[in-house]
Amino acid sequence: MAATRSNEMLGSKSLISNNHFLSHSTSLLKSWERRTVQGRKVVTAVAAVPMMTKLIELDSVRTVPETPVQFTVSGRVTVGYDAKEKMMELMFQWWDSSKTAIDAERGVSLQLVSTDVDPRTGKAKVSKEAIIEWSRDLNISADKFITHNVEFVVDVDFGVTGAILVTNTDQKELFLKSVTIEDSLHFDCESWIQPEKLHSEKRIFFSNQAFLQSETPMGLRELRKKELRELRGNGEGVRVSSERVYDYDVYNDLGYPDKGTKFARPVLGGERRPYPRRCRTGRPPTESDPKSEAQADESTPMYVPRDEAFGDVKRQTVDSRSWKAMMNNLFPFLKHSTEGDEAVNSFADINNLYKECRNHSHLKMIKDSTADAFKFDPPIIVSRDASCCLRDDEFGRLTLAGMNPLSIERLEFFPPVSKLEASVYGPQESALREEHIISHIDGMSVQQAIEKKKLYILDYHDAYLPFLNSINAHPDRKAYATRTVFFLTQLGTLKPIAIELSLPPMNPYTPTKQVITPPVDATSCWQWQLAKAHVCSNDSGAHELIQHWLRTHACMEPFIIAARRNLSVMHPIHKLLHPHMRYTLDINARARDLLISADGLIESLFSTKECSMELTSFAYKNWRFDMEALPSDLIRRGIAEPDPTEPHGIKLLIQDYPYANDGLLVWSAIERLVKDYVNHYYPDSISIRSDPELNAWYYESINVGHADLRHETWWPELSNPEDLVSILTTLIWISSAEHAALNFGQYHYGGYVPVRPPYMRRLVPNQDDPDYPSFVSDPEGYFLSSLPSLKDMTVLMSVLDILSTHSADEEYLGDRKDLSAWKGNPEITEAFYKFSMEMRAIEKEIEQRNSDPKLRNRCGAGVSPYQLLVPSSEPGVSGRGVPNSISI
Repeated sequence: MAATRSNEMLGSKSLISNNHFLSHSTSLLKSWERRTVQGRKVVTAVAAVPMMTKLIELDSVRTVPETPVQFTVSGRVTVGYDAKEKMMELMFQWWDSSKTAIDAERGVSLQLVSTDVDPRTGKAKVSKEAIIEWSRDLNISADKFITHNVEFVVDVDFGVTGAILVTNTDQKELFLKSVTIEDSLHFDCESWIQPEKLHSEKRIFFSNQAFLQSETPMGLRELRKKELRELRGNGEGVRVSSERVYDYDVYNDLGYPDKGTKFARPVLGGERRPYPRRCRTGRPPTESDPKSEAQADESTPMYVPRDEAFGDVKRQTVDSRSWKAMMNNLFPFLKHSTEGDEAVNSFADINNLYKECRNHSHLKMIKDSTADAFKFDPPIIVSRDASCCLRDDEFGRLTLAGMNPLSIERLEFFPPVSKLEASVYGPQESALREEHIISHIDGMSVQQAIEKKKLYILDYHDAYLPFLNSINAHPDRKAYATRTVFFLTQLGTLKPIAIELSLPPMNPYTPTKQVITPPVDATSCWQWQLAKAHVCSNDSGAHELIQHWLRTHACMEPFIIAARRNLSVMHPIHKLLHPHMRYTLDINARARDLLISADGLIESLFSTKECSMELTSFAYKNWRFDMEALPSDLIRRGIAEPDPTEPHGIKLLIQDYPYANDGLLVWSAIERLVKDYVNHYYPDSISIRSDPELNAWYYESINVGHADLRHETWWPELSNPEDLVSILTTLIWISSAEHAALNFGQYHYGGYVPVRPPYMRRLVPNQDDPDYPSFVSDPEGYFLSSLPSLKDMTVLMSVLDILSTHSADEEYLGDRKDLSAWKGNPEITEAFYKFSMEMRAIEKEIEQRNSDPKLRNRCGAGVSPYQLLVPSSEPGVSGRGVPNSISI
């Protein structure tokens, strides 16, 4: 009878104490029963866990058990590995008679952890270990993921399962995809489990439920703290690929000083060269420079926390595009090697790099020719005139709807003035004068045009001038610090009306600034084309290094590291941000290894050479997190003004600005989702201030992750729900839409080099230059000789193709695979559902805008539609699609 009373009390007590946890399963609980055998009497009670159970019969009939009654719980464990390789391994074990029984019983062991604490021990209740042995459970299958059935033995008063402890007793790591208990409780693991010999601690996986730290069930509190301690590490030692440790470091791994001074690069991060922090690897210093970290090699590979690494599909996509790129580069490389001439002889040489197409703007390829198999797909970039140069109208359009729509600003005073120190970089005054532009502004004076908000500028003067001496010292690199003035026409398009080209001061008698205006004859036409090419070269470098790498990749990494170190996976803010952090640390590590390192692809293909990363450090001094919010960025650049009567709270001064128009739709949808989400968990300021994990995350993001800017007064406060909504909306915007707009159009907008060269090899000639006669006699030849070599063109196109590719496992904005985490919160699931519907509506709205002939910056004869902010995409190079995260 004592056992009977115990069971009856358990059924009611556990149900009450866990009511908030099991509210979504109430209807199921009513239908689930347990039968216990005690003597000849059958007692029926409600189970304390939402699971079907099977009894383990007791041998004794009338004893009052010292050991609690136990029952079994069934589950399914899905793991990923190469099943064929595993079968081969097992076959060799069977053939090898020297193998011991222990070797044959390798697999994985699991334990359930209750949300309740055992009053006798003060620790969480756990089940007995359940073991899956590969030798017994592995079925022959070609599937990557295989599901194994498993049974857990738990005490009758076990309570609700809140976590699982996993130990990999195999010799190799395995991928644990998911664990499901009795078809009702699901664990999305999606993690690599290291062999016990490498990592003796049991791996912790919490259920999909979201808990603030103060609401954590008693049985999970110590595990929550324990996991965060493991993720932080101790800041010591060399990180190895099997670890899951997150820590910070400066950018001291970009140079290879042991190879010589040519390959040495300064450390980025610190008072002299401020920079965001990266994920620490702990590799030893180089022999020649103790401040620099040794480069990655086979013994110490590039470290990425194991759960951040690319999945198989992503890795295979990158590898396959790299193989294709190698083949596309083969024939131009052989041609270059045999002819020994780096110069491009004709536009036909460039056009022959691409497959033929009937309709350039719609990518209707003719793929009949065998030779086309090793050529590039034509980019949708621009409608080109007969000379294959960039038209003025297209030049203006691409500043609003191209690869870099984030640099255009309104010109608020004329002439523009530099902020650089005059004693070092020369006079701050611009060479631009009213007579240069007066004939191109529809009869207005310059002051009238400014007051009517008709003048705009691409200003790369201060970004490039400090580095021009180093750049131009290279025989194959020639660059200016450019300013380009645009006039906003009555049609809503931008018309370039003047280009200023600046060089560092040489001597008091040599002018260092010149202004090129729209052409009036054949000679000035080619000078104008060369000037535009130099502007596009500036823009290409600024886009790749500042707007793309610095503002999205580099500046997001500290927030991700801080989130992993301080926010438990159970924390609702971690769950919200989790899909927006996917693959970012991996792609950033690959970038440090291949793209932005000494003599890497950026230095090899762009004008900035060895100054590339110093240029980004120079720009980081002016970076502001509070200005990364889209409305704030548009207002800062003078493109918009606050207006509470407008749908998004701002009024665009360039009404047909595709990036801003579409971006505001996405921004507002993200903001609404985040507001609903935050208000559900944080009803007031007290709830924000009393969340230690949340505050530790934000504090560390600023004071450690962005340590060089930690004293800036512009950092947003985190004191109320409105602050948190703003911060999270900005982070999600940067990770998704802003990065997508800057990344996935790279091939289609940058894949035809004559209109967007990554570097130039000759300056714009004037009458006093020795090259001027050759320019006058063959202006097209001079222009072509100014462009990169065919070899560099094909390498650039290959890199842009890889960076612009969506993998088949891409997760797009509006798609969430973890909604089971909020199964008991209909408000949250409804918010995500509404957000998904908004993304679909935005797609339709963008499609309509791209068909509107009044919007000349995205619709017209030969004009490519602006699709970079269309949320969804097919795999491949589509020129559209907004992934959740910075995944490439």
